[in-house]
Amino acid sequence: MKMNFRLKIGLAILVIFTMGSFLLPLFNDVDPSQQGTYFKNLPISSDHLLGTNTQGQDIFWYLVYSVRNSLILGVGVSIFTTLISAFLGLSAGYIGGWYDRFVMVLTDSVISIPSFPILIVLGTLVRGNTNFFILGLILVIFGWAWGARTVRSMALSIRENEFINTSRFSGSSNLEIIFQEIFPYTFAYMVVGFINSILFVINTEAALAVIGLSKVEVPTLGSILFWALNYNAMFIGQYMWIVAPVVATVILFLGLFLTSTGYNQMFSTRRGHA
Repeated sequence: MKMNFRLKIGLAILVIFTMGSFLLPLFNDVDPSQQGTYFKNLPISSDHLLGTNTQGQDIFWYLVYSVRNSLILGVGVSIFTTLISAFLGLSAGYIGGWYDRFVMVLTDSVISIPSFPILIVLGTLVRGNTNFFILGLILVIFGWAWGARTVRSMALSIRENEFINTSRFSGSSNLEIIFQEIFPYTFAYMVVGFINSILFVINTEAALAVIGLSKVEVPTLGSILFWALNYNAMFIGQYMWIVAPVVATVILFLGLFLTSTGYNQMFSTRRGHA
């Protein structure tokens, strides 16, 4: 299946960011979050590609580690939310009955609860003691419901097809029908949902970090902006301290968006809907 131009560009951006953020740290033996490692406010040079900030940190290496940690959090949370939404949505849509009603009550309850205000409250309560595990767990708890609802709707439609009845009468178990017959028809949506979930997680963590409610001691795209804003980077002439992470975040989000829409377009074309 031939990839479209949008998907190629999106994947190229993601490959560059992923490979760079995971391979480049192998060539660095200095903790980028350690303050006072270098002289403060050094200009751009061959030794410091983006200069150093007022905390004596190398901006380039801090940014590299920030992208890596944000990707780890985004992908990790998205894996769990996708698995949960896939299992609950597929099983509820196919099995139906009391189980479907129970799953839908649970799903609608989670959807009705605004996650961001809860994250702000929890971040305020545990400020200074929060960590990626707690943040990731909360994002998983509130992040699976929309996907489960959509997958369930797709499963409800697919289970009425004749080939599902054929599989049922041939002796296939519920799990076999769900994962062998229904799952392939929902796979493309799950891929798109997985990518969009990465966007949501990175964006949420960045928003919390900027207002100081995430683990700002750990390099992330949000924490680098938090420190830059906290030290008034723009007013003291440390433009790269804030411009570099903003540009990196925009390009990363663009890569995720192009990959998501490009894959969706490719799948639609294959199914004859484009």
